[in-house]
Amino acid sequence: MNKKGYTTFSQKQLTVLTWWHEASPYRNYDALICDGAVRSGKTTCMSISFVAWAFYRFQDTSFAICGKTIASLKRNIALPLISALRELGFECKEKMSQHLIEVSFGGKTNRFYLFGGRDESSASLIQGMTLGGVLLDEVALMPRSFVEQALARCSLEGSKFWFNCNPENPMHWFYEEWIQKAEEKNCLYLHFLMKDNPSLGSDIIRRYENLYSGTFYERFILGKWVAVDGLVYPEVASGKYIEKPPCLSFDKHYISCDYGTVNPTSMGLWGLTGGLWYRFDEFYYSSRQQGRQLTDEEYYAHLEDFAAGRAIEAVIIDPSAASFIACIRRHGKFRVIPAKNDVTDGIRKVHEAFKQGRILISPVCKDSIKEFSLYRWDQGAAKDTPKKENDHAMDEIRYFVSSVLSQEKDGFFVLSAERSP
Repeated sequence: MNKKGYTTFSQKQLTVLTWWHEASPYRNYDALICDGAVRSGKTTCMSISFVAWAFYRFQDTSFAICGKTIASLKRNIALPLISALRELGFECKEKMSQHLIEVSFGGKTNRFYLFGGRDESSASLIQGMTLGGVLLDEVALMPRSFVEQALARCSLEGSKFWFNCNPENPMHWFYEEWIQKAEEKNCLYLHFLMKDNPSLGSDIIRRYENLYSGTFYERFILGKWVAVDGLVYPEVASGKYIEKPPCLSFDKHYISCDYGTVNPTSMGLWGLTGGLWYRFDEFYYSSRQQGRQLTDEEYYAHLEDFAAGRAIEAVIIDPSAASFIACIRRHGKFRVIPAKNDVTDGIRKVHEAFKQGRILISPVCKDSIKEFSLYRWDQGAAKDTPKKENDHAMDEIRYFVSSVLSQEKDGFFVLSAERSP
């Protein structure tokens, strides 16, 4: 296909690339659904095919490409797609301030708008448009209201829907309403595994297989829509990843904090040495057990004692702890970063951090180790949700991984904080 290596495709990838063509036996389907394992070659083929189909069927028409957020959409879809299209001879004009890509080929021009479907309010962003088609990447991570609003915009004759996702809970609305009803809704359904991506070598496949365990392995490697079950971190609960640091001299320090008044407050002190982060100390206070609630100022005094004169890069804290955040900033000693607080995605990132050997828990962290042995999934919930109990250290560990390690993994980390007047 091009000099960079798009030369070999699996049969499923070829089907994605050509299903809409008049010579294809699948041309009369109204939609395409691709789900399955991570890194299985769904996204690249689908995005290129979506644009090719748009030019095969329409001109001077608007289309939507949707992801969970604009940032993830640009990173995972838009930038690789623009590069591939230019190599194929398309002309692309990026108008990122308008979240728009104008694409031209063979005397035709079509417009591709980018939308983030992060929450229920996102549905209003796409209202009023008339679309020739919509591509929904990571559709299982979007609210149903946004997806249905996007589909409702596709009112032009010949319009089609394109869905792409990794598996989630089998009670998820998209699985029940679209995958299980694919035939009824006239959808072509293709299930991908990593072997369906010829660009992956055996060593890379083994690396991904070693990255996940339990439910995440079944979903991301085997591509199954399975329910979560039992302990959230069973390996840590059994004693794995609990290790004393080789020394207490670290290159960097962070403090992660989950703040509570009636519920416990948990703080973790993190140190970096040899490229590995140790949670080497903790502060844990339960007002129920101690019989007395502490004030923000009292918690701040404990925070200062906990830091023990170390240079702390930042305090990563629950973004809902507004009064304590204000208290820390008022004292002006520590930089405060409100944590990223996507629970399920954060849990996945913590699993990955342990599996990749990027974090360890010191044996002195008795309260967090206790929580690891008690923190369980809520099997009665319709979506992946841990029980809201024994989760205070679990939350602040997740804050650290999601807000610091995930940025480091991408090769950058920008600290930002509002300054008090």
